[in-house]
Amino acid sequence: MTQMRIGGACLNQTPIDWKGNIDHIKTAIDDARNNQVDLLCLPELCITSYGCQDLFLAEWVLEEALSQLLKLLDHCYDITVVVGLPLILEGQTYNTCCVIKDQQIQGFYAKQALANDGIHYEKRWFSPWPKNTSKTISIQENDYPIGDITFDISGLQVGFEICEDAWSKDRPAQRLKEKNIDLILNPSASHFSFNKKQLRDHLVQSSSSEFDCYYLYVNQLGNESGRVVYDGDILLAHNDQFLLKNRRLSFSDYQLRYFDINTIDPDYLPQLDEDFSTPNEEFAQAGALALFDYMQKTFIKGYVLSLSGGADSSSIAILVAHMIRVGIAELGIHTLATKLHIAEGSYEANNPHTAAEQITEKVLFTAYQGTDNSSNETLASAKNLAGSLGATFRSWTIDSSVEAAHQIAEEAIGRKLSWDTDDIALQNIQARTRSPLIWMIANIENKILLTTSNRSEGDVGYTTMDGDTSGSLAPIAGVDKAFILQWLQYAEKELGYTGLQYVNNLTPTAELRPKAYSQTDEDDLMPYAIMVAIERLAIFQRQSPIQVFDVLIDQLKIDKELLKGYIAKFHRLWSINQWKRERLAPSFHLDDFNVDPKTWCRFPIISSGFKKELEDLKKR
Repeated sequence: MTQMRIGGACLNQTPIDWKGNIDHIKTAIDDARNNQVDLLCLPELCITSYGCQDLFLAEWVLEEALSQLLKLLDHCYDITVVVGLPLILEGQTYNTCCVIKDQQIQGFYAKQALANDGIHYEKRWFSPWPKNTSKTISIQENDYPIGDITFDISGLQVGFEICEDAWSKDRPAQRLKEKNIDLILNPSASHFSFNKKQLRDHLVQSSSSEFDCYYLYVNQLGNESGRVVYDGDILLAHNDQFLLKNRRLSFSDYQLRYFDINTIDPDYLPQLDEDFSTPNEEFAQAGALALFDYMQKTFIKGYVLSLSGGADSSSIAILVAHMIRVGIAELGIHTLATKLHIAEGSYEANNPHTAAEQITEKVLFTAYQGTDNSSNETLASAKNLAGSLGATFRSWTIDSSVEAAHQIAEEAIGRKLSWDTDDIALQNIQARTRSPLIWMIANIENKILLTTSNRSEGDVGYTTMDGDTSGSLAPIAGVDKAFILQWLQYAEKELGYTGLQYVNNLTPTAELRPKAYSQTDEDDLMPYAIMVAIERLAIFQRQSPIQVFDVLIDQLKIDKELLKGYIAKFHRLWSINQWKRERLAPSFHLDDFNVDPKTWCRFPIISSGFKKELEDLKKR
């Protein structure tokens, strides 16, 4: 086998950002060439970006992608580059990667297995290429091979799997082994979720052994199109051993890693960078990266947050502050400020902590909007947390506005409102009264309003539409409340966000009823741990109410009728609140599932509400 320096570069791309995407590609190529890389693999669909969605159905997008590829050829001198793009042939659109060697196209491998589950919808946009077949495609009067093909690159036999190809039962690597392939390249756009790293590592490591080859996996990086985060993995394995493993979830535009295969240098050591090993670590980094990319790619001036002093809004404030802290550590103060479109300032360059607070003050505007039902404890919690982060903090009361709404409503219905008869309406008007005020601040500041809904609230509709759901982005709507509560403890103790000590000593409550009612979230709903257990079985695993009961009655060891009540309540609230989930702000996909109907979980707005199934559960 030929001795060769092979490399991978993850890229942070944006849908149809032709200039930005090509600039990143060129920069990565230049870096690789300067480091004497012979063969460079770039991620799946990196010319357009993976997340173009129905733009892939537009013929002009396909034409422009090919035009950008042809313009890129001259830049690929003294190197072989693998670059991904959509390509149309005989009326069908394929997900392909092009091999360019010394400015000449060698051919196109076309993806055979299309991801069509969870957040994926590839079969809407692409056709799968049939295995063991190839054709010829004509481009500017030149003919090139396309399809299930392999390449001889300076004596190295190279084959491909593109992302989902490697996860399919009839994967291309099985046939590549029969062809004595030396190297399998896997350009991917594989989304982040908790603990997915272990599955991906196992795939790469075991593939190198099973198929007796070098296996190089190169992933997309960052929040490219709003909801989905990509890890940016660069993984190389041989003989069941890793040779390359980079640090994921980088704030950089790209990362390059390379390795000399078949090297005779015994001192050439594997490059295995430190990474994030727990969901708590991953959430901090992935959430911060998602917010960072959202801000830099939308050109907004920062974020506005209604900071209640409770767990949900506090976790979001920490993620924004963590975005600044990590950005300074990875990029430096000047580069971070430039990418976030922040005006130059006299930041404390020699004191990253102070600089982080100075930048956070510009980026994050927080406000506590109190009522007579709010407590001094939550006000102190919000104020102290904002102060510890450096965020701008303001507070005001909305009682006069709420009272005005009460008077208008009472005149309209001809009677007095009371907590005994109008509980939900009286709670909701407080949340809705807060909405226009905080929206106004966001408009004035030219910042994005963040909404604080978590996945557990989305499950059961424990949220006020046009109130606490108001906002353009819901950073934590992809994770459950139990996770948020324990993550805040981690963030205080392990990440050093000591301002959370107030938050972590409070019992979660909406504070929408008078203080005499002693309202708590779990009293209104059920224990969060039980809700999460029901959710995972009923929503993620799609079990029936009776199946959920049969599993949990053994696991939880609680009263049989109490558990039935929790399961019935969850399913009733889930069914009647689909309309709310349809209207929630876009959220980041961070766990292995979410309840966003635009990405993962589609459920009818109108249904029987599990009527028969819950009747059967009663008889259990």
